[in-house]
Amino acid sequence: MTPEQWALIDKAKKSIAAGSLLNEQGFPGFAASRAYYAMLYAAQALLLSKGLSFSKHSAVIAAFGREFAKSGLVPTELHRFLIEASDSRKVSDYDIAGDIGQDVAGMHIDRARQFLETITQLLD
Repeated sequence: MTPEQWALIDKAKKSIAAGSLLNEQGFPGFAASRAYYAMLYAAQALLLSKGLSFSKHSAVIAAFGREFAKSGLVPTELHRFLIEASDSRKVSDYDIAGDIGQDVAGMHIDRARQFLETITQLLD
């Protein structure tokens, strides 16, 4: 694992930890956002293994699906987890009336752990 990949994986781990704390303290929207970012960082780390780097979130999500999920290198459900977490982050960050419940945030945090575990195994 390169230093850049390691740094992204470390950020993903910290985002999951922060998301768990936020959810426990009653801030599920912020927790869901942290879960999404954990998955985004892990996806970026894996894309770097193919020399790919993107500045737009949508490009990272699309490339992850194309390079890893569609090819069968990772379970396709991981791509769906990333997309759904992105959708929840948009609701929690930008939709003033939007509300993410603790159960939904907890689901995204659990998925982020699974996502990170799979990516870390591939990178090791």
